[in-house]
Amino acid sequence: MRIKVCGMTETAQIDALNEMGATFTGMIFYPKSPRYVLRHITTAQIKAVKNINKVGVFVNASVDEVKHMVDECRLHMVQLHGDETPKYCEKIADYISVVKAFRLSPGDNIEWKIKDYMDVCDMFLFDTEGAGYGGTGKKFDWGTLKGLSIGKPYFLSGGIGPDDVETIKEFMGDPAAKALFALDINSKFEQSPGVKDMPMVKRFIDALL
Repeated sequence: MRIKVCGMTETAQIDALNEMGATFTGMIFYPKSPRYVLRHITTAQIKAVKNINKVGVFVNASVDEVKHMVDECRLHMVQLHGDETPKYCEKIADYISVVKAFRLSPGDNIEWKIKDYMDVCDMFLFDTEGAGYGGTGKKFDWGTLKGLSIGKPYFLSGGIGPDDVETIKEFMGDPAAKALFALDINSKFEQSPGVKDMPMVKRFIDALL
């Protein structure tokens, strides 16, 4: 199981993730976020990070800004968490791999929400709907994914916590989990915004790997 630890703001913690078995580190390039990475570390420090896949999270940024940060920080992937259109996603996907995030509410027609993005994104991420942009720390009903043919690899996000190991293992047995590419964890593993409880992260990863 691949794990993405998002909202990272400290280079020492980012460096430790690879040793723990995480595949991705997520860094938020949205100035309004309490986990805005450039408030804590520089683009040069991010660029210097090795041995783990760096995912840049953007919200309604300009195409030029995203491309600039991809180059400045040597990002491996971009996650788009705002109101980005399919045409916008296509422009970014011509430059780097794109993960488009979708915030889900009860009763959403997921296949309808993703259909226009199928040909212009590399992967999807499913999160919980909330006020504003970014994560809510709350879980959506994973049952809404059951029986669907997503058609793309996807990240499962939204309030995943250290007590969810058995629920995750159960979900892995469902056909909908065949396209599950990685789990995305964040706020439930924090001491404060952007600062992770690393022993807790390690126990969670160990329980799933």
